[in-house]
Amino acid sequence: MNNVRSRALFSDAQRLIPGGVNSPVRSFGGVGGQPVFIARGQGARIWDVDGNEYIDYVCSWGPLILGHAHPDVVAAVKEAAERGTSFGAPTEGEVELAKLITQAVPSMEMVRLVNSGTEAAMSAIRAARAFTGRSKIVKFAGCYHGHADGLLVKAGSGAATHGVPTSAGVPAAYAAETLVAEYNDLESVEALFRAYPREIAAVLVEPVAGNMGVVPPREGFLEGLRRLTSDSGSLLVFDEVITGFRVAYGGAQALYGVAADITCLGKIIGGGLPVGAYGGRGDIMQVVAPLGPMYQAGTLSGNPLAVSAGIACLRALQRPGIYAELEARATQLEEGLRAAAKRAERPVSINRVGSMLTGFFGVDSVAGWTDASRADTRAYARFFHAMLERGVYFAPSQFEAAFVSLAHTEADIEQTVEKARAALR
Repeated sequence: MNNVRSRALFSDAQRLIPGGVNSPVRSFGGVGGQPVFIARGQGARIWDVDGNEYIDYVCSWGPLILGHAHPDVVAAVKEAAERGTSFGAPTEGEVELAKLITQAVPSMEMVRLVNSGTEAAMSAIRAARAFTGRSKIVKFAGCYHGHADGLLVKAGSGAATHGVPTSAGVPAAYAAETLVAEYNDLESVEALFRAYPREIAAVLVEPVAGNMGVVPPREGFLEGLRRLTSDSGSLLVFDEVITGFRVAYGGAQALYGVAADITCLGKIIGGGLPVGAYGGRGDIMQVVAPLGPMYQAGTLSGNPLAVSAGIACLRALQRPGIYAELEARATQLEEGLRAAAKRAERPVSINRVGSMLTGFFGVDSVAGWTDASRADTRAYARFFHAMLERGVYFAPSQFEAAFVSLAHTEADIEQTVEKARAALR
């Protein structure tokens, strides 16, 4: 594979940008080698600066559910740009996008637009603390909610152990307010509530984990979180930055029938442009300025380009049968990869929810971070590079999701599976 220009660009980038990338996973640190620099995308395919073509299952890490450069989204962005790229003042599009979101996710009675999933999660936690008057939050090992200081923590030695910073530059005092439980282990959460019965403001969870690879909730897990938070006077916060409008039009809440008090969104609601949102019950959102004492602001929040792209994307997803199409394509990919691994006698456990999936190498099953952390990352790296050489672009990390878009055809999936058979030999 010719990658002369990508190598040259990466060499330049390393002198100018930390690690040569603007987000760590892009560096290929999880799989080795050097990243390819992307020049353009169309439908289910991308082309790098050297002209190599790939079937793309990263899809910008999830937002591109319609595929690259969807004509409705492109047209909406062009029209918006011609009217002006930013005003720092209210626009009609913000109201329209808020209507679409609140209609799709009934638990979000009010919504505030921000610029990223990180901002959404950070603001949701601040709102939960302001509403409850409590300071501690519960998160889960292996779940990522952006790079806000208080959320960059990992588990200690016991269920009731305070978190410790995962990142340099995070004061231990910040992490001390974050308690870490095990995903899909309700008892670990119950232990925290016994230890801190009146101190926990919120439980923050990805209803379908997507940042330790895809891990679905066990039966009763989300319902148990709903019960625990309601009984204790704390709030249940769903981070649906990945799952929102991905696993169902109403997100994981619609899929599993469990309503959150506050929900974080991003990715798909911007149609591929930078965006985030948090929202919830009206009484909770009343604490947000200018209505209440919890301050949060942003110059580019509700940016007209992102809002226009998001409206076009969500309207396209309202077409009947859309999610059945996604389910069919994702099932085809899951079954094909499973069969390819079995044929090659390779131990690969595949988790899938809707159009997002992960193949964990070297483990029988994955229900949480303890299981996921046992995956054979070297085996995944070999598979990743073998597929890249064959023109298929999966995530450059074992612990990320693959995404199927509406642009992926049966033929694309068949080609992918055929190449996977060769890569797994």
